[in-house]
Amino acid sequence: MPQTSATNRRIVLAERPNGQPDEKTLRLETTSVPEPGPEEMLVRTVYLSLDPYMRGRMNDAKSYAEPVPIGGVMTGQVVGQVVKSNIEKYAAGDYVLSPSGWQDFAVSDGTQIVNLGKSPENPSWALGVLGMPGYTAYAGLLKIGEPKAGETVVVAAAAGPVGATVGQIAKLKGCRVVGIAGGSEKCAHVVEKLGFDMCLDHRSDDLAAQLREACPDGIDVYFENVGGKVLYAVLPLLNPFARVPVCGVVSWYNLPSLPDGPDMGPAVIGTVLRMKVKMQGFIIYDSFGPEVYKEFVRDMTGWLEDGSVNYKEHVVDGLENAPEAFNQLLAGGNFGKMVVKVG
Repeated sequence: MPQTSATNRRIVLAERPNGQPDEKTLRLETTSVPEPGPEEMLVRTVYLSLDPYMRGRMNDAKSYAEPVPIGGVMTGQVVGQVVKSNIEKYAAGDYVLSPSGWQDFAVSDGTQIVNLGKSPENPSWALGVLGMPGYTAYAGLLKIGEPKAGETVVVAAAAGPVGATVGQIAKLKGCRVVGIAGGSEKCAHVVEKLGFDMCLDHRSDDLAAQLREACPDGIDVYFENVGGKVLYAVLPLLNPFARVPVCGVVSWYNLPSLPDGPDMGPAVIGTVLRMKVKMQGFIIYDSFGPEVYKEFVRDMTGWLEDGSVNYKEHVVDGLENAPEAFNQLLAGGNFGKMVVKVG
């Protein structure tokens, strides 16, 4: 069922998943299109961003943000277009970046809204390389990772929107960059299109041995967004005073309990201690001030314009396909930044 102006499709959290979300986790509902009141506007979703953090919002657990309530619209950023506006700064036809969630229409009072203008050249990029993933890569690498020319930087999920951007920025800073991705096609893209020095397939049985060979001088910066066996392969190679920005651990998001196998906690903490490693988690909009965001917009816009940074999207058509696409994302099935073309 395509988007229409007569109804509002919304995908809500029907029940909390135990492990991987299934067909009972999310429910597609149809309601009437809301009407904006005074000092409000109606936003129609054009593109919906799908991001791994959304899996955590399905859980009723302590975190940096409130969980999605049962029956609530799944959270998410969208690029939308203003349909009606009773707010002076916004007019019908404006494209906006909005936290509208998984639905066709939403009413907003302008809070957390960014006006993208009447005709942005690549509107969906505000959800990727010029949005939260790009900003995560930029600030996490440069402000926590602090790469120096000649150092070795290892990037997990190197073909994804964060990892791909991290590696390209590290190359701009004069580093040797080794990516880790899932499959030969992604690895080829990372080296040939993004300019990494090497890329290893995390599906290989001998990943740890390949990583040792690829990093003969050890690892100075490891950008972590995966966890699991990739982290365990990296640990023995971290150099003294290595830096590890942590923006996610997607391989563990669907686990209903602690992972099987030996307790790796002592190995992780022991390495942090012995190697004097700085390992810092961060949530992008909580961890850095507006001055860093201004630096990001300035630098990333320039890099995109001069071709220093390349960007790839994975576009899924139709809001109704968002739940299946989200599971594909969590399994590493996306190739580039995953967005849903809604309307």
